[in-house]
Amino acid sequence: MTTETAACNDQHPTDRRSDDQYPTDDRVDDRPAGPGPGYVHGYSETEARRLGDQADTLAELLHAGTAYPAGSRVLEAGCGVGAQTVHLLTASPGVLLTAADVSADSLAQARDRVAAQAPAAQVAWHHGDLHRLPFPEGSFDHVFVCFVLEHLADPVAALTALRRVLRPGGTITAIEGDHGSAFFHPQSPAARSAIDLLVRLQAEAGGDALLGRRLYPLLTEAGFRDVAVRPCPVYADGARPALAEGFTLRTFVAMVEAVRPEALAAGLTTPAAFDQGVADLRRAAEPGGTFHYTFFKAVAVSP
Repeated sequence: MTTETAACNDQHPTDRRSDDQYPTDDRVDDRPAGPGPGYVHGYSETEARRLGDQADTLAELLHAGTAYPAGSRVLEAGCGVGAQTVHLLTASPGVLLTAADVSADSLAQARDRVAAQAPAAQVAWHHGDLHRLPFPEGSFDHVFVCFVLEHLADPVAALTALRRVLRPGGTITAIEGDHGSAFFHPQSPAARSAIDLLVRLQAEAGGDALLGRRLYPLLTEAGFRDVAVRPCPVYADGARPALAEGFTLRTFVAMVEAVRPEALAAGLTTPAAFDQGVADLRRAAEPGGTFHYTFFKAVAVSP
């Protein structure tokens, strides 16, 4: 699928390390940390579909340049329902992937998705918290983490834990969005207010919906070197109907709309005000409307 946006490529070379034992672990760690009950987007079927729509629409944009040699030991930290996992496997056939997530239900959905879309892939599934991974130091050649750090109260601690299981010279790729980068036409104070409510609710849940702009300092503080961050802009207008549908409506607007019950329950807005904001956001995907958003993709090296 062509996203008609500039590709964001990884900047660090990878090497083949297939002679070491592939780490696998299916033990369950039920201690909560990271995305859990406070995960602002929830774990509904609707959210699972939104994640799939997002991953499929933005596959070229977000995964361009991320390809690991066959036999590489790769950890996907926070794989969720496997929406990004299938694209990771498609771009890197033959990798030895370990997919980890704190939600058992999400992990089960990821298994099913991979079985259906990449049945030949070699994947080990781990249910547990990325802060307390049971793997020895240096177990992986590469780590991939996408749309996870924004939901964590202490992303530096998470990145430090991931650096422990990454071999010296191995790379980490981190991708995050930044809701402050959302610009649209027609302008609407109600639409901006609805986005701000999502940002506020995510902050109250312990996350940061503006984290994309912080990737460089976070990775640096966690001890990584050669940190390279590139903006990955998405722009949709009448000439890009696939993006207007797949990203503006089915990804971004759907994400904002999903927090309506929480915003109303917290007394942060009224039904009429919130619904007006969502309606105005939808206008950005209609004829004459435009929508812009920036993701940030970082690649760094474990010292």
